Amino acid sequence: MYFRLAADGVLLLHLAFILFALVGGALAARWRWMPWVHLPAMAWAIFVEFTGRICPLTYLENDLRLRAGQSGYTTSFIEHYLLDVIYPAGLTRDVQFGLAATVVVVNIVIYVWLVLRRPMQDRDA
Repeated sequence: MYFRLAADGVLLLHLAFILFALVGGALAARWRWMPWVHLPAMAWAIFVEFTGRICPLTYLENDLRLRAGQSGYTTSFIEHYLLDVIYPAGLTRDVQFGLAATVVVVNIVIYVWLVLRRPMQDRDA
């Protein structure tokens, strides 16, 4: 039971990391230190996608599921609704390159917006 809950927790953490890598730069609008945390996370996500590696969180989750006596992702609410988001069917190298490119483009847009936004704030102050 505990291993299954831990595996579900890792799955949620994995989803949170993916979302943070994708759009976490927007948090820099609120916290100026956020790029110091976000840029390395984004770089890791891009590296994993471009190189075709498997994220260590995937290995951890699978190990916890095996320890829980599960052979796959078939029963919990979290697995049912979030699994396809994190592990889409038909994940190929081309899809991975597309995902990495999406992360890059979305974050370029966010950081350009932040850079253009900052001078406007400074003039108002």
